[in-house]
Amino acid sequence: MQKVYDALVIGTGIAGLSCAIYLKEAGLDVVVITKTDEVSECNSFQAQGGIIAWNPEDDPKLLYKDILEAGCYYNNTAAVKMLSETGPKQVFDFLIDKVGIKFSTNDTGEIDYTEEAAHSKRRILHYEDHTGDKIITELLAYARKIGLKILTSHTSIDLITNNHHSGDNQEIYRKREVMGVYVLNNLDGCVEKLLAHKVILATGGIGEIFQHTTNPSSATGDGLSMAHRAGADIINAEFVQFHPTALFHRDIKRFLISESLRGEGAKLLNRDGKEFMGRYSHLKELAPRDVVARAIYEEMSRTGADFLLLDLANHYKGSVPIEKRFSKIYNTCLSGGIDITKEPIPIVPSAHFFCGGIKVDLNGRTSLKNLYALGEVSCTGLHGANRLASTSLLEGLVWAKRVADDIKDNFQEIRRARLENIVDWETPKSNMEEFDPLIIGQDLQVIKLTMWNYAGIIRTNKGLERAKSDLNYYSHRIIKFYKEAKLNRSIIELRNAIITASIIVDQAIHNTKSLGCHYIKN
Repeated sequence: MQKVYDALVIGTGIAGLSCAIYLKEAGLDVVVITKTDEVSECNSFQAQGGIIAWNPEDDPKLLYKDILEAGCYYNNTAAVKMLSETGPKQVFDFLIDKVGIKFSTNDTGEIDYTEEAAHSKRRILHYEDHTGDKIITELLAYARKIGLKILTSHTSIDLITNNHHSGDNQEIYRKREVMGVYVLNNLDGCVEKLLAHKVILATGGIGEIFQHTTNPSSATGDGLSMAHRAGADIINAEFVQFHPTALFHRDIKRFLISESLRGEGAKLLNRDGKEFMGRYSHLKELAPRDVVARAIYEEMSRTGADFLLLDLANHYKGSVPIEKRFSKIYNTCLSGGIDITKEPIPIVPSAHFFCGGIKVDLNGRTSLKNLYALGEVSCTGLHGANRLASTSLLEGLVWAKRVADDIKDNFQEIRRARLENIVDWETPKSNMEEFDPLIIGQDLQVIKLTMWNYAGIIRTNKGLERAKSDLNYYSHRIIKFYKEAKLNRSIIELRNAIITASIIVDQAIHNTKSLGCHYIKN
C-alpha cells in the first residue's frame, strides 16, 4: 500500500509553513510541497511593510473598524471580529515567543510599531523593510529543527477526488471528497500520486496573470484553478487589489515600494513635482490602497505619464535613518541608480493581492470534504472589497492555527480500501509534444495584457466583455495544447493562469456594482 500522509500542505508562505508546523507539533504525519526550486519563493517572502500585532495602546474594536472601513463594509464580520480579537497576540505567542523572531526596535530599544494607510493606530511590527523574508527565513529554520518534510520542485497538477479518480464506480454516487493530489516532479518529469487524509491549499496569489505585478512569477493562481476544477466554491474573485507603488525601472521588475514609506511621511508627486492626492481623498497619501491606486492611475492618464513619483527624502518623519529603516528599498533602488535619501522614486501601480478566493469558513474548511484553504488563495471574507495593509500576513498566521486545530480536533482517516482504489496518473503514450517555451510565454503574455487592459485598476462593462471573449478564445487553444503536451511546470501554470483569469473576469461581469478594488467606470 502506498504511503498516505495525515496532511499534505501545498505552499511555503507564512500560512502554509505555520499550519504545517502546528500540525507536525501535534503529532501528525505532514508533508509540504512547493513547485519552486527555492522554498522561500513566495508572496510572503516579498512582504516589506509588516504584520499587525498586539499593542497595549490599541483596541480590537479599533482594528475591527479599520478593517471594515478599508473593505467597504463588504467583509465577513465574523472573520474580522475573530482576527481582531485573537490575531494580534498570536504574533507574540507564535512568531516571537515560539519561533524566536526579533522584530525591529526603536532608538529606546522597544518594539517599533509603524503606521500604514487607513490604520487608526501604530500597530504594525516590522523588521526594517525585510519583514516577509525575515519571517519566512525564521519559519524555515524552525521547520527544519522539528524535522518538517518539505519537497521542492513538485508542481501540483490536480486535486484527487473520489468522484473523478477512483476505480470504484460506487464513488460516483458519494459526496465529493479530496484524497490527495497528482504532482509533477519537475526534475524527472514523472507524475506522482500523493495521498493524504487532509489537503491544505496555501498556494498564494494570482498577480502573474497581470502585466504589472509585485508578485513572483510563480503566482499563477494554481490553487484557485485546481479547486475550481474539483468543484470548490470560489467567491469575491472580482476584488483584485493593486498596490499603488511598485518601482518603475527598466531593469528592476516586481519590486514593491512599501506602503509604510507613506506611513512615514512620503508624498506622491506628479511629473511636475506637485502633490495631487488632495484632489482624490481627504486622507491624501494615507487613503486606502484602492483609492490611492486609482488616483495614481487617473493622474497618469490625465497627464499622459508612464509613471509618477514618491518623495520620501524631503518628507521623512522617522527617527531611524532612511537607509536603515528601509534598507531593502534603499539598496535595491541604489542598484538601479536611484538614491531614495536624495531623490523621488519612480512608481507605478501593480497587481498585488487577491481579496477573493476559495470560500472557507472560520476554520478554513472549503465546500469539499477534506480540503482546506488558507492565506491568499482562500477567501475568509476578512478583506471584503479591499484589503487593509498588513492584514494578509496576520490572516495567514491566524487561519494556519485554525486549520491545524480543526484537523487535530476532528481528525478522521479515509478508509484504506477507498484510497487503494485511487488510480495512478495516466500519461498518453502517443503524440506527446514538447512545445517551444516561447509559445507558452507568448500565450501567457496575451493573458497578462488582456487582464491589465480590461480587468485592471479601472474597468468598464465593454472592456470586461472583450476580456471574456478573448480569454474564451485562448482557453480553448490552451486546454487543447495542455492535453497534447508533455507536462512541465510552465504548461501547468499556463492552464492555471487562463482558468484563473476567466474566473476573475466572469465574477467581475456578474458584479455590476462598483466597490473597493472592483471599480467600474462607464
